[in-house]
Amino acid sequence: MKRRTLHTLIAMALGATLSISAHAQQTSLRVFSGGQNQRPDLMRKLFDEYQKANPNVKIDIETGGATSELQRQYLSTVLNAKDSAIDIYLIDIVNPAQYFSAGWLEPLDAYVGGSSVMKTYLPVYAQANIVNGKVAAMPAFADAMFMYYRKDLLEKYIIKEPKTWDELAVAAKKIQEGEKNPNLQGLSIQGAPIEGAVCTFLLPYWSQGKAFNDASGKMTLDKEAATKGMDMWLKLVDQGVMKKNIAEVTTPATVNEFKAGQVAFAINWGFAWDRFKDDADSQVKGKVGVMPLPAMAGGKSATCVGGWQWAVSAFSKSKVESAKLVQFLASTNSSKFLAAEGSLLPTIQSVYTDPDVLKQVPWFKDAANVVTAGQARPISAQYGQVSDAIRTTTSAILARTKTPAEGVAEIEGRLSRVMR
Repeated sequence: MKRRTLHTLIAMALGATLSISAHAQQTSLRVFSGGQNQRPDLMRKLFDEYQKANPNVKIDIETGGATSELQRQYLSTVLNAKDSAIDIYLIDIVNPAQYFSAGWLEPLDAYVGGSSVMKTYLPVYAQANIVNGKVAAMPAFADAMFMYYRKDLLEKYIIKEPKTWDELAVAAKKIQEGEKNPNLQGLSIQGAPIEGAVCTFLLPYWSQGKAFNDASGKMTLDKEAATKGMDMWLKLVDQGVMKKNIAEVTTPATVNEFKAGQVAFAINWGFAWDRFKDDADSQVKGKVGVMPLPAMAGGKSATCVGGWQWAVSAFSKSKVESAKLVQFLASTNSSKFLAAEGSLLPTIQSVYTDPDVLKQVPWFKDAANVVTAGQARPISAQYGQVSDAIRTTTSAILARTKTPAEGVAEIEGRLSRVMR
């Protein structure tokens, strides 16, 4: 997207705010914009254009935290201290309920016109950002787990995209046996005790049509289905489809191994696409396909959505100007810019079919159905405890220090007191 197009998008999004008096009092805003995967470089471009149209506003950017866990730890410390130094935060989709319930976020209803503003966005993001009937945050961009696969290998062995995990196992073994490469993994998932392991637990569970919690946040865990899902992962290890130390695999490890041509199928977040396509050391350029995640037999494909939200600190001394900036950052035109320039998935349905966006990122036409059918990790004011229980236990099951039945019972025991 050319820079003049960016200027056009900004001008359209800003609308009436273009005519700000140059003599207005200067307002300084500080924005926490996440780590490298959240593309602070692109956010800086949006901030620069906003400043040009609003010369009374100066925006400083703060970055940090390579993972959502590290960012959550940092933000929890800052917000718990009621620090007013940062006005706006980019937060994970699981955080609005937690932060808003703690009194850390400014309700945005008075600034954005109420909860009806969320009709613009995909339902999963609207639901995550409405807490106790209030607008707690505004969607920035989406994310989801995708099944990446070696398109060239499926074509070579005349294999259709697998619809179930059983079909994937058969496809992976056929490729592994045909390639005769002892280092080629059939499937890579995240088994280390990181946030991705929460999704590793939920993916086969959801695909059986089961819900982890109801609309009020109360846990509705079906232990039999959860155990069946974890048994399935261990079966894939025993079949040689996944490597034996899967309990140690992190998000970057999956990306790097797939990028090196050592994996046939890989589950990972949306940011990985650019790593496969653009990194100088990628061995799979032009060879990657994206498909919906397989389901358990008799079930339906389900994926884990992530994504990032813009929130105004309850302790900001410039809430009005902060809310104006958040509205701009959550606009359709800002979403189009982030999609076209950074392959950041939109939270707005129409952007997935926008011709300018598809010209830059044609794979979005395949991504749309995956994202719109995605489910959010459990929404809870105590999400830190929820995440810790699921991810550490999932990793322990994959490491075979707990059986699936033991691990699922432990998750239920730990969270029945938290999610009630």
